[in-house]
Amino acid sequence: MDKKIKLSILGISYSQVQPGAYALIFSEENGIRRLPIVIGTPEAQSIAIAIENIKPPRPLSHDLLNNIFIELGIQLVEVYIYKFEDGAFFSELVLKQNDKEIRIDSRTSDAVAISIRTNSPIYTNETIMREMGVVFEEEIVTEEEPVEEAEEEEFNQDDLSNLRLDELKKLLDIAVKNENYEEATRLRDEINSRNNPS
Repeated sequence: MDKKIKLSILGISYSQVQPGAYALIFSEENGIRRLPIVIGTPEAQSIAIAIENIKPPRPLSHDLLNNIFIELGIQLVEVYIYKFEDGAFFSELVLKQNDKEIRIDSRTSDAVAISIRTNSPIYTNETIMREMGVVFEEEIVTEEEPVEEAEEEEFNQDDLSNLRLDELKKLLDIAVKNENYEEATRLRDEINSRNNPS
């Protein structure tokens, strides 16, 4: 069975690649990998409100679900991000009621928004982290080792198809070093598509 990995939410950043979307950034527990997932604006707002512990005047949809869980004695045991397919992450809510375990399919953004409200853990597996994760290594850049301007120019290119695989990997390293996870995700997807052609 694929090893489960516990995740924590590192933050939410505005997507510069997909207008109107946001990148939800996870970090693995006791590790250096990050998992960026693109989510929509309403879901990003709902997650941000929960993270900041802001109480809206009326319950949002995810607050409503949490209230239903409480009233019916349902516990959200965990959120499990178990698959990436056709450009989307697949998740499930692992629920418990009266010692009965129930698994419900969910969009990842909704599952995360509910997990924050219920203080429930979020997990994924080694396959997803290996294929979709971005390795982040904290490196000290000295004055003798500046990031080259030419690399930054390449870094901003919209069309990745003209770049060689080794160039893409170099740009991915730069994106990760600069903590530009949105760009790193785009580069990682391009590298994966070339390594695993359909």
